[in-house]
Amino acid sequence: MFWNKKSYDVITIGDTVTDAFIRLQEAHVNCKINSTECEICMKFGDKIPFEFVEVCSAVGNSANAAVATSRLGLKTAIITNLGADQNGEDALKEFKKNDVATDYIQLHKGIKTNYHYVLWFGDERTILIKHEKYPYQFPAIEEPKWIYLSSLGDGTLEYHGQIQKYLEAHPKVKLVFQPGTFQIKFGTEALKTIYKRSEIFFCNVEEARRILQSEEINIKILASKIAELGPKIVVLTDGPKGAYAYQNGDLWFMPPYPDPKPPYERTGAGDAFASTFTSAIILGKSIEEALLWAPINSMSVVGEIGAQKGLLTEEKIIEWLKIAPVDYKPKKI
Repeated sequence: MFWNKKSYDVITIGDTVTDAFIRLQEAHVNCKINSTECEICMKFGDKIPFEFVEVCSAVGNSANAAVATSRLGLKTAIITNLGADQNGEDALKEFKKNDVATDYIQLHKGIKTNYHYVLWFGDERTILIKHEKYPYQFPAIEEPKWIYLSSLGDGTLEYHGQIQKYLEAHPKVKLVFQPGTFQIKFGTEALKTIYKRSEIFFCNVEEARRILQSEEINIKILASKIAELGPKIVVLTDGPKGAYAYQNGDLWFMPPYPDPKPPYERTGAGDAFASTFTSAIILGKSIEEALLWAPINSMSVVGEIGAQKGLLTEEKIIEWLKIAPVDYKPKKI
Protein backbone atom coordinates (compact mmCIF):
# COMPACT_ATOMS: atom_id res chain seq x y z
CA MET A 1 0.00 0.00 0.00
CA PHE A 2 1.36 3.47 -0.91
CA TRP A 3 -0.02 6.68 0.45
CA ASN A 4 -1.08 9.91 -1.18
CA LYS A 5 1.73 12.40 -0.57
CA LYS A 6 -0.71 14.83 1.04
CA SER A 7 -1.81 12.47 3.77
CA TYR A 8 1.37 11.56 5.67
CA ASP A 9 1.06 11.18 9.42
CA VAL A 10 4.82 11.31 9.83
CA ILE A 11 7.88 12.00 7.70
CA THR A 12 11.19 10.83 9.13
CA ILE A 13 14.47 12.62 8.33
CA GLY A 14 17.92 11.10 8.72
CA ASP A 15 20.71 9.02 7.22
CA THR A 16 20.07 5.51 5.95
CA VAL A 17 22.71 2.80 6.14
CA THR A 18 23.35 -0.82 5.28
CA ASP A 19 24.53 -2.81 8.31
CA ALA A 20 26.73 -5.88 7.91
CA PHE A 21 26.50 -7.88 11.14
CA ILE A 22 29.66 -9.91 11.74
CA ARG A 23 29.13 -12.51 14.45
CA LEU A 24 32.49 -12.88 16.22
CA GLN A 25 33.68 -16.14 17.76
CA GLU A 26 36.92 -15.16 19.48
CA ALA A 27 37.03 -11.94 21.49
CA HIS A 28 36.90 -10.74 25.07
CA VAL A 29 35.62 -7.62 26.80
CA ASN A 30 37.56 -5.50 29.29
CA CYS A 31 35.69 -3.04 31.51
CA LYS A 32 37.16 -0.32 33.69
CA ILE A 33 36.57 -0.67 37.43
CA ASN A 34 33.54 1.33 38.62
CA SER A 35 32.70 2.34 35.06
CA THR A 36 30.34 1.29 32.29
CA GLU A 37 33.09 1.95 29.73
CA CYS A 38 34.26 -1.31 28.16
CA GLU A 39 36.48 -2.35 25.26
CA ILE A 40 36.22 -5.31 22.92
CA CYS A 41 39.57 -6.98 22.38
CA MET A 42 40.87 -9.33 19.67
CA LYS A 43 44.29 -10.61 18.76
CA PHE A 44 46.27 -7.99 16.86
CA GLY A 45 47.82 -9.01 13.53
CA ASP A 46 46.00 -12.35 13.51
CA LYS A 47 43.21 -14.04 11.56
CA ILE A 48 40.01 -13.82 13.60
CA PRO A 49 37.31 -16.44 12.91
CA PHE A 50 33.67 -15.39 12.74
CA GLU A 51 30.45 -17.39 12.68
CA PHE A 52 28.50 -15.63 9.92
CA VAL A 53 27.62 -12.30 8.34
CA GLU A 54 24.07 -10.98 7.91
CA VAL A 55 23.40 -7.82 5.89
CA CYS A 56 20.46 -5.55 6.80
CA SER A 57 19.38 -2.88 4.30
CA ALA A 58 17.54 0.40 4.89
CA VAL A 59 18.45 0.82 8.56
CA GLY A 60 19.59 3.73 10.73
CA ASN A 61 17.67 5.67 13.37
CA SER A 62 15.23 7.43 11.02
CA ALA A 63 14.87 4.44 8.70
CA ASN A 64 14.06 2.25 11.69
CA ALA A 65 11.52 4.81 12.90
CA ALA A 66 9.93 4.91 9.44
CA VAL A 67 9.47 1.15 9.37
CA ALA A 68 8.23 1.04 12.98
CA THR A 69 5.63 3.78 12.50
CA SER A 70 4.45 2.23 9.23
CA ARG A 71 4.11 -1.19 10.84
CA LEU A 72 2.02 0.42 13.59
CA GLY A 73 -0.41 1.72 11.00
CA LEU A 74 0.78 5.28 10.37
CA LYS A 75 1.15 6.75 6.89
CA THR A 76 4.88 7.28 6.68
CA ALA A 77 7.49 8.68 4.30
CA ILE A 78 11.24 9.23 4.70
CA ILE A 79 13.60 12.01 3.64
CA THR A 80 17.02 10.47 3.15
CA ASN A 81 19.98 10.18 0.78
CA LEU A 82 21.20 7.02 -0.92
CA GLY A 83 23.89 6.19 -3.41
CA ALA A 84 22.82 5.16 -6.91
CA ASP A 85 24.29 1.71 -6.30
CA GLN A 86 23.13 -1.81 -5.45
CA ASN A 87 22.89 -1.04 -1.74
CA GLY A 88 20.75 1.97 -2.56
CA GLU A 89 18.46 -0.14 -4.73
CA ASP A 90 18.19 -2.72 -1.97
CA ALA A 91 17.25 0.01 0.51
CA LEU A 92 14.53 1.34 -1.80
CA LYS A 93 13.05 -2.14 -2.12
CA GLU A 94 13.10 -2.59 1.66
CA PHE A 95 11.30 0.70 2.28
CA LYS A 96 8.64 -0.14 -0.31
CA LYS A 97 8.19 -3.61 1.18
CA ASN A 98 7.44 -1.95 4.52
CA ASP A 99 4.96 0.57 3.04
CA VAL A 100 7.31 3.51 3.62
CA ALA A 101 6.84 6.07 0.84
CA THR A 102 10.03 6.85 -1.09
CA ASP A 103 8.95 10.10 -2.80
CA TYR A 104 11.53 12.17 -0.92
CA ILE A 105 14.53 9.83 -1.22
CA GLN A 106 17.39 11.34 -3.21
CA LEU A 107 19.74 9.05 -5.18
CA HIS A 108 23.27 10.27 -5.96
CA LYS A 109 25.46 8.99 -8.77
CA GLY A 110 29.10 8.58 -7.83
CA ILE A 111 28.39 8.45 -4.07
CA LYS A 112 28.02 5.20 -2.15
CA THR A 113 25.17 4.27 0.14
CA ASN A 114 26.30 4.43 3.78
CA TYR A 115 27.70 1.04 4.83
CA HIS A 116 28.52 0.10 8.41
CA TYR A 117 30.22 -2.96 9.89
CA VAL A 118 28.72 -4.29 13.12
CA LEU A 119 31.12 -6.32 15.27
CA TRP A 120 28.70 -8.49 17.22
CA PHE A 121 29.87 -10.39 20.29
CA GLY A 122 27.57 -11.85 22.94
CA ASP A 123 24.41 -9.72 22.94
CA GLU A 124 26.22 -6.43 22.33
CA ARG A 125 27.82 -4.80 19.31
CA THR A 126 30.44 -2.24 18.29
CA ILE A 127 29.69 -0.45 15.02
CA LEU A 128 32.31 0.81 12.55
CA ILE A 129 30.64 3.80 10.92
CA LYS A 130 31.27 5.99 7.89
CA HIS A 131 28.83 8.67 6.70
CA GLU A 132 29.18 9.54 3.03
CA LYS A 133 29.28 13.23 2.04
CA TYR A 134 25.95 13.83 0.32
CA PRO A 135 24.84 17.21 -1.10
CA TYR A 136 22.05 17.53 1.45
CA GLN A 137 19.07 19.56 0.27
CA PHE A 138 15.72 19.71 2.02
CA PRO A 139 13.05 18.78 -0.56
CA ALA A 140 9.73 20.44 -1.23
CA ILE A 141 7.26 18.35 0.77
CA GLU A 142 3.57 18.31 1.49
CA GLU A 143 3.00 19.32 5.10
CA PRO A 144 2.84 16.23 7.35
CA LYS A 145 1.27 16.06 10.79
CA TRP A 146 4.60 15.09 12.36
CA ILE A 147 8.30 15.16 11.47
CA TYR A 148 10.67 12.68 13.13
CA LEU A 149 14.27 13.92 13.00
CA SER A 150 17.20 11.74 13.96
CA SER A 151 20.80 10.88 13.12
CA LEU A 152 22.57 12.79 10.33
CA GLY A 153 26.28 12.81 9.59
CA ASP A 154 28.97 15.40 10.28
CA GLY A 155 28.99 18.42 7.99
CA THR A 156 25.18 18.74 7.94
CA LEU A 157 24.79 21.87 10.03
CA GLU A 158 23.65 23.90 6.99
CA TYR A 159 21.08 21.19 6.23
CA HIS A 160 19.80 21.44 9.79
CA GLY A 161 19.40 25.15 9.15
CA GLN A 162 17.11 24.30 6.21
CA ILE A 163 15.08 22.01 8.47
CA GLN A 164 14.80 24.74 11.09
CA LYS A 165 13.56 27.22 8.47
CA TYR A 166 10.91 24.71 7.36
CA LEU A 167 9.75 24.26 10.96
CA GLU A 168 9.55 28.01 11.47
CA ALA A 169 7.45 28.35 8.30
CA HIS A 170 5.11 25.46 9.24
CA PRO A 171 4.11 25.95 12.89
CA LYS A 172 1.37 23.29 12.74
CA VAL A 173 3.88 20.49 12.12
CA LYS A 174 4.80 18.66 15.31
CA LEU A 175 8.41 17.55 15.75
CA VAL A 176 10.04 14.51 17.33
CA PHE A 177 13.80 14.84 17.90
CA GLN A 178 16.02 11.85 18.64
CA PRO A 179 19.52 13.32 18.19
CA GLY A 180 22.40 11.26 16.88
CA THR A 181 26.09 11.63 17.74
CA PHE A 182 26.85 14.57 15.44
CA GLN A 183 23.62 16.41 16.31
CA ILE A 184 24.63 16.28 19.96
CA LYS A 185 28.09 17.58 19.01
CA PHE A 186 26.54 20.55 17.14
CA GLY A 187 25.29 21.81 20.49
CA THR A 188 21.97 23.18 21.67
CA GLU A 189 22.56 26.73 20.45
CA ALA A 190 23.15 25.68 16.84
CA LEU A 191 19.94 23.59 16.87
CA LYS A 192 17.97 25.99 19.06
CA THR A 193 14.83 26.00 16.89
CA ILE A 194 14.79 22.19 16.72
CA TYR A 195 14.97 21.83 20.51
CA LYS A 196 12.41 24.59 20.99
CA ARG A 197 9.96 23.05 18.49
CA SER A 198 10.22 19.47 19.76
CA GLU A 199 6.96 17.97 20.90
CA ILE A 200 8.79 14.80 22.01
CA PHE A 201 12.51 14.43 22.67
CA PHE A 202 14.45 11.18 23.09
CA CYS A 203 17.95 10.35 24.24
CA ASN A 204 19.60 8.10 26.79
CA VAL A 205 20.75 9.26 30.21
CA GLU A 206 24.44 9.59 29.24
CA GLU A 207 23.53 11.55 26.12
CA ALA A 208 21.43 13.92 28.25
CA ARG A 209 24.51 14.66 30.35
CA ARG A 210 26.55 15.34 27.20
CA ILE A 211 23.86 17.62 25.78
CA LEU A 212 23.68 19.61 29.03
CA GLN A 213 27.44 19.36 29.71
CA SER A 214 26.52 18.19 33.19
CA GLU A 215 27.39 15.35 35.57
CA GLU A 216 23.93 15.52 37.14
CA ILE A 217 22.74 12.11 38.43
CA ASN A 218 19.19 13.10 39.38
CA ILE A 219 17.00 11.98 36.46
CA LYS A 220 14.22 14.47 37.16
CA ILE A 221 16.67 17.37 37.14
CA LEU A 222 18.25 16.08 33.91
CA ALA A 223 14.88 15.76 32.23
CA SER A 224 13.69 19.17 33.45
CA LYS A 225 16.86 20.83 32.11
CA ILE A 226 16.25 19.24 28.70
CA ALA A 227 12.64 20.45 28.88
CA GLU A 228 13.89 23.98 29.50
CA LEU A 229 15.38 23.86 25.98
CA GLY A 230 11.86 23.52 24.59
CA PRO A 231 10.64 19.91 24.33
CA LYS A 232 7.16 19.33 25.76
CA ILE A 233 7.75 15.62 26.51
CA VAL A 234 11.24 14.39 27.40
CA VAL A 235 11.98 10.66 27.34
CA LEU A 236 15.27 9.38 28.76
CA THR A 237 16.15 5.73 28.27
CA ASP A 238 18.51 3.85 30.58
CA GLY A 239 19.20 0.59 28.74
CA PRO A 240 17.99 -2.57 30.47
CA LYS A 241 17.20 -0.56 33.61
CA GLY A 242 14.12 1.04 32.03
CA ALA A 243 13.10 4.52 30.85
CA TYR A 244 11.71 7.82 32.11
CA ALA A 245 9.18 10.28 30.67
CA TYR A 246 8.88 13.87 31.86
CA GLN A 247 6.17 16.46 31.21
CA ASN A 248 5.23 19.64 33.09
CA GLY A 249 7.08 18.66 36.25
CA ASP A 250 5.81 15.07 36.33
CA LEU A 251 8.23 12.15 35.95
CA TRP A 252 7.26 8.55 35.19
CA PHE A 253 9.52 5.50 35.39
CA MET A 254 8.81 2.53 33.11
CA PRO A 255 10.50 -0.84 33.67
CA PRO A 256 11.50 -2.99 30.69
CA TYR A 257 9.17 -5.69 29.47
CA PRO A 258 10.51 -9.06 30.73
CA ASP A 259 12.45 -10.82 27.98
CA PRO A 260 10.84 -14.20 27.14
CA LYS A 261 14.33 -15.34 26.13
CA PRO A 262 17.85 -13.89 26.50
CA PRO A 263 18.47 -10.93 24.15
CA TYR A 264 20.11 -12.04 20.90
CA GLU A 265 21.40 -8.70 19.63
CA ARG A 266 20.59 -5.20 20.94
CA THR A 267 20.84 -3.01 17.83
CA GLY A 268 17.76 -0.84 17.39
CA ALA A 269 16.27 -1.26 20.87
CA GLY A 270 16.37 2.49 21.50
CA ASP A 271 14.94 3.29 18.07
CA ALA A 272 12.12 0.81 18.64
CA PHE A 273 11.31 2.40 21.99
CA ALA A 274 11.33 5.97 20.64
CA SER A 275 9.34 5.29 17.47
CA THR A 276 6.76 3.14 19.29
CA PHE A 277 6.25 5.75 22.02
CA THR A 278 5.86 8.35 19.27
CA SER A 279 3.39 6.21 17.33
CA ALA A 280 1.24 5.72 20.43
CA ILE A 281 1.12 9.47 21.06
CA ILE A 282 0.22 10.15 17.41
CA LEU A 283 -2.54 7.54 17.70
CA GLY A 284 -4.01 9.46 20.62
CA LYS A 285 -2.61 7.47 23.54
CA SER A 286 -1.56 9.04 26.86
CA ILE A 287 2.05 9.16 28.07
CA GLU A 288 1.32 6.23 30.40
CA GLU A 289 -0.11 4.16 27.53
CA ALA A 290 2.81 5.06 25.28
CA LEU A 291 5.19 3.90 28.01
CA LEU A 292 3.38 0.55 28.09
CA TRP A 293 3.77 0.08 24.33
CA ALA A 294 7.38 1.13 23.82
CA PRO A 295 9.32 -1.49 25.85
CA ILE A 296 7.40 -4.30 24.14
CA ASN A 297 8.78 -3.39 20.73
CA SER A 298 12.28 -3.04 22.21
CA MET A 299 11.95 -6.48 23.78
CA SER A 300 10.87 -7.94 20.45
CA VAL A 301 13.67 -6.27 18.46
CA VAL A 302 16.50 -7.56 20.67
CA GLY A 303 15.33 -11.11 20.01
CA GLU A 304 16.27 -10.80 16.33
CA ILE A 305 19.24 -9.70 14.22
CA GLY A 306 19.10 -6.03 13.31
CA ALA A 307 16.77 -3.19 14.15
CA GLN A 308 13.68 -4.07 12.12
CA LYS A 309 12.93 -7.80 12.03
CA GLY A 310 11.31 -7.78 15.45
CA LEU A 311 9.20 -4.65 15.00
CA LEU A 312 5.56 -5.40 15.83
CA THR A 313 2.11 -4.35 14.68
CA GLU A 314 -0.35 -2.71 17.09
CA GLU A 315 -2.25 -5.99 17.27
CA LYS A 316 0.86 -7.87 18.43
CA ILE A 317 1.72 -5.20 21.01
CA ILE A 318 -1.79 -5.52 22.47
CA GLU A 319 -1.33 -9.29 22.66
CA TRP A 320 1.87 -8.86 24.69
CA LEU A 321 0.14 -6.32 26.93
CA LYS A 322 -2.58 -8.83 27.77
CA ILE A 323 -0.02 -11.24 29.23
CA ALA A 324 2.17 -8.62 30.90
CA PRO A 325 3.14 -9.11 34.57
CA VAL A 326 1.02 -7.17 37.06
CA ASP A 327 3.96 -4.90 37.94
CA TYR A 328 4.53 -3.95 34.31
CA LYS A 329 3.23 -0.39 34.46
CA PRO A 330 4.55 3.17 34.62
CA LYS A 331 5.10 4.63 38.04
CA LYS A 332 5.06 8.34 38.80
CA ILE A 333 8.09 9.27 40.91
